[in-house]
Amino acid sequence: MDSSEKLRSYSLGAVIGMNILFSVHLLLSYTAPYVNPEELSIIPFFGLTYPIALIMNLVFIMVWGILKSKWFFLSSSLVLIGIPFHVRVFSIQLSDNTIPENANSVKVMSYNVRLFGYYEDNESKAKQRKTDIIKYIQKEAPDVLCLQEYFNKDGDPYFNTLNSIYNIMSINDHHEKSKYNRRKRTHFGIALFSKYPIINKGYVHNEIKSQSNANFCIYADIVKKKDTFRIYNVHLQSIKLETDEYTQQTNMNAPGSSASTNYKSAISKLNNAFKIRSIQSKSLSDHVQGSPYKSIICGDFNDTPLSYTYQLFNTNLIDAFRNTSSGFGSTYSGYLPAGRIDYIFHTKTLNSAKFEIQKEKLSDHLAISCTIF
Repeated sequence: MDSSEKLRSYSLGAVIGMNILFSVHLLLSYTAPYVNPEELSIIPFFGLTYPIALIMNLVFIMVWGILKSKWFFLSSSLVLIGIPFHVRVFSIQLSDNTIPENANSVKVMSYNVRLFGYYEDNESKAKQRKTDIIKYIQKEAPDVLCLQEYFNKDGDPYFNTLNSIYNIMSINDHHEKSKYNRRKRTHFGIALFSKYPIINKGYVHNEIKSQSNANFCIYADIVKKKDTFRIYNVHLQSIKLETDEYTQQTNMNAPGSSASTNYKSAISKLNNAFKIRSIQSKSLSDHVQGSPYKSIICGDFNDTPLSYTYQLFNTNLIDAFRNTSSGFGSTYSGYLPAGRIDYIFHTKTLNSAKFEIQKEKLSDHLAISCTIF
């Protein structure tokens, strides 16, 4: 065998080896929704990186197809058996997306507003961001508004966001759980607003507190005509990556802290967040199953469709986006391409239509809204 044949043989072996590795990667990503991160902490990382595994296997399918190699069947068979998982990420519309004329419907919006821009670079920019967000909410005119990373400053002429929302929704009541700084008179947490009467308010207790103590789940029972709906507003554990850790993921030559230190820190935080969210999600899922009313669950879940968190809700509830829309439906617009991590679920006794995702970027999340009936 001459040198060129050896090189060709080694190259082919390397490509086959990579194909096998990414095939195993894709197969493990399919298991992520069913494996509790508390029991096997490495599996959620395969679910998180599922898009990479899928793309690489599609590349191998094209390569082996061109070469007419038997290795074509390895990736193609794995991609085919994963169709139930692919449609979680890339939705194909199932419903006719129309609302019956006599339907007792409620338009629900969920929005992580990132403190309404309170900590922007300068005061002028912060005020403009807050104004833009309030105007967007007013334009969309939801019946129920669920905000995560909600911020309010009592008595402030501009960042008394509570009064701003009361004014645009023409209401005078809401449900909120937040951390209160008495000295600064600031609230930070989550809030739920409704144009319809709120007859009961509550909080879903978790077995573990979030690291920031600002991730909560609240609910409110609202009445429209003869129907009572239970609305849950959710903000599950965030990853809490620092600026250096974000930068390291997007810039391999980033100066400052060592890459090794930042990667280890990022992986540790991801691992911890996976575990905390699994506990929070289990508590919430159990609470929803015990609800005496038709329920709508929305918010920032901080997890992708191929996660244990998503599976807990998808098992017994309807994912409104998948029920009414087509496409990827990405909702995160921050540093890293996290995809769809904000959701609206509802019980199977309800239906959904007109799912919308905000187009303009006013926060690191895009608002989502849907009509439930």
